[in-house]
Amino acid sequence: MSNYFHTIFHNFFKFFVALLFSVTSIAQAAQTNELVILTWSEYMDPELVKQFETQHKARIKFVYFESDELRDDTLVTADGQGFDIICSNGRAIKSYVKRGWLEPINDQQVPHRKNIDPRWLNAFPQANEYALPYFWGTSGIAYRKDLVKTPIISWKQILKPAAELKGKIVLVKDARDLMMPALKSMGKSTNTTDRKALEQAKDLLLAQKPFVKDYSYVALTEDSALVKGTALAAYTYSGDALVLAEHDENITYVVPEEGTILWVDYFVVSKASKNKKLAMDFLNFINEPKVAAQMAEFVYYASPNKAAEKHLPQDFLDDPVIYPDKSLLDHGEFFRELPPRTQRSYNNILPHIVGE
Repeated sequence: MSNYFHTIFHNFFKFFVALLFSVTSIAQAAQTNELVILTWSEYMDPELVKQFETQHKARIKFVYFESDELRDDTLVTADGQGFDIICSNGRAIKSYVKRGWLEPINDQQVPHRKNIDPRWLNAFPQANEYALPYFWGTSGIAYRKDLVKTPIISWKQILKPAAELKGKIVLVKDARDLMMPALKSMGKSTNTTDRKALEQAKDLLLAQKPFVKDYSYVALTEDSALVKGTALAAYTYSGDALVLAEHDENITYVVPEEGTILWVDYFVVSKASKNKKLAMDFLNFINEPKVAAQMAEFVYYASPNKAAEKHLPQDFLDDPVIYPDKSLLDHGEFFRELPPRTQRSYNNILPHIVGE
C-alpha cells in the first residue's frame, strides 16, 4: 500500500514539476517576446507600432531620452545592456562598436535594407555594418513670425538678440548642439578643434544667457512655449518645426544663412539583446516602403528609404524644410567624433553655460 501511494505521489510530483516548468516557460516566452527601444519621444507612428505587435504577437516598450548626451549617459551606466534597439546619432556608432555594444546588421537579416539610399548608409564610420538609417534632416531655428519684428535669417540674431527676445529663446542642453550656432556664426566648422574658437563660442553663449528662457528641447504639443508665445525662438530639428506649425501656423522654420548641420538618426541592435531576430524583424518592418512612407509623414522627416518615396505625397517631397535643396546638402556638415581633448573641452564648457 505504501508503494502504491508512493508511486501516485511520485507521478503527481513529476506532473506538478512539468506543469510548473511549462507555465514558467510560457511566462518567460511572453516576457522575451518584447522589444525595448531606447529612442526620442513621439518618433514613431503608434498605429504602425500596434500593427507590428499584432503581426508578431509581441510587445514594444519605449524608453525615451531628451538629448544625445543623456542617451549616452544611460547606455554607459547600463554598459549597453537593457535595450534591444537603440536610436543613435551617427557619430556615436563608432564608439558603441568599440565598446562591444552592437550587433552587425546585414541584408539577410533585414531584406528591406536594400531600399536605403547608400548616401545615408555610408555617412558615418561603421554605420553601413552596424546601423540602419531611420530619418535625416537639418537643425535650425523655429520662431514666431507674428511676434518677432524682424524675420530671423541668421544665427547672429539668436546669439546677439534684439531686446524683444530677452528671456524668450529656447536652446538645447547638449554640448555639440549648443556650441554649433556660436561656431557657425563665427564662420567656424562645427568640428573645429581650435581651443581659441571654442572659448570665443563659450563667451558668446555666456553673454546670450539673459535672453535664454530655458536650456531644453522645446515641447511639440499645444502646450509648447512656442505655441503659447512664452518663447519666440527655439533651436529645433526640421521636422519638429512642422509639427509645431500644426499647432500654430505662425511658427516658421529657417536654416540660418551661415549654414547648419545635417544629421542622421540610426537604429542599432544591442549585442546584449535576447531578442535579436525580433529586433531585426522590426527594422525590416519599418523599412517596408509603405510603412517607411507612413512613418515619415507622421514625423515630417525625410526618409532615407528610396522605395518609400513613391508612396509619399508630392507636396511632402517638395517641402524644402523636409527635403532641403542640393546646395544645402552639399555644404552641410555632420557632427564628427572629436579628439578626446576637444570633447573634454565641450564637456567642461556646457555646465558653465547652462548653470550646472
